[in-house]
Amino acid sequence: MIPSIFAYGLLQCLVKFLQTQNIVFPMMIGAGITTLLHLLVCWILVFKSGLGGRGAALANSISYWVNVVLLALYVKFSSSCAKSWTGFSKEALHNILTFLKLAIPSAVMVCLEMWSFEMMVLASGLLPNPQLETSVLSICLNTASTVWMIPYGLSNAVSTRVSNELGAGHPHAARLAVSVVLVMAVTEGVLVGAVLILIRNLWGYAYSNEVEVVRYVAAMMPILAISNLLDGLQSVLSGSVRGCGWQKVGAFVNLGSYYLVGIPCALLFAFVLHIGGMVRSLFSLFSSKKATERVYDSIIPVEAAVS
Repeated sequence: MIPSIFAYGLLQCLVKFLQTQNIVFPMMIGAGITTLLHLLVCWILVFKSGLGGRGAALANSISYWVNVVLLALYVKFSSSCAKSWTGFSKEALHNILTFLKLAIPSAVMVCLEMWSFEMMVLASGLLPNPQLETSVLSICLNTASTVWMIPYGLSNAVSTRVSNELGAGHPHAARLAVSVVLVMAVTEGVLVGAVLILIRNLWGYAYSNEVEVVRYVAAMMPILAISNLLDGLQSVLSGSVRGCGWQKVGAFVNLGSYYLVGIPCALLFAFVLHIGGMVRSLFSLFSSKKATERVYDSIIPVEAAVS
């Protein structure tokens, strides 16, 4: 997986470069081509080469690099980027400290949230019947990550939109963008949550044939559905905060919500109240709710500040 880390870093640079110029369709095409190739490459490396799980990791790395090459070629040769990309220059090093002041808190903000969920899977290994608990929690984490991609995309969109509108001196347009994305996040959360609840008795079979695992997953789906709704709201509000340049606010919000509230409550639920594996969904539900409330409270002064 190590080669994919470098590709992912370059990919994010290219994606943000194109997003800020409202060049979205080529990125979608590039991602679509990469996905189709990934299916073929993954099938060959996993089943035909005998690499198994290692083949899946290698396929992931290859796909990231393919996506990077496609976007890099577009930036290099497309007329849409002729004025915005003129090649490498020493000017890129100007104001590097100003950039780091935004970049580091932004990275910390995202990492604090992602790492907290992984810590729950690690902690589940200390529960009774750890094989069952870690299996179910891994399935739930994978499911949550999959459906979270939708609000994550909305988060990136509103972050770009808010920053562009504020930079252009249009605070009311930025506020409208936040309102619209909140409605979209709620609608998406309700629809996806309903689907998760409807397929709760079948979803576990996509990962395991063990009846015990499938039933456990089915029991956690309703909580996961509610968690996804709140996590979606928190995600788009975090994007709004990033668009306002308040990355430090988001980092402190995530630190307090996930590490001072969420994880201690999760440990309490799991090891004192003996709720078991459902602690992961409850952790997500409770910490996302706190994060949503705190981010929303922090973003309210934006209206006055930008006006």
